[in-house]
Amino acid sequence: MESGPAIFAGTVFALFGAALLLWTGTRVAHRAPVAHGVQQTAAATLAAVAGFGALALAVWSFTRV
Repeated sequence: MESGPAIFAGTVFALFGAALLLWTGTRVAHRAPVAHGVQQTAAATLAAVAGFGALALAVWSFTRV
C-alpha cells in the first residue's frame, strides 16, 4: 500500500519535469523570452536545471516502489 504515493509523486515529478523542459526548449528555439525581465541564458539555464531536478526526483520516487 505504500507504493501508491511513490508512484503518484514520481508521475507528477516526471510530467512536470518533462513539460518544463519541453516548454523551455520551445521558447529557446523560437528565441522567445523564457521569463520576462531576465536574461535569456540565465532563465533557460535555471528552468533546465529545475526540469532535470524534477526528473531526478521522479527517478528517485520510482526507485522507492
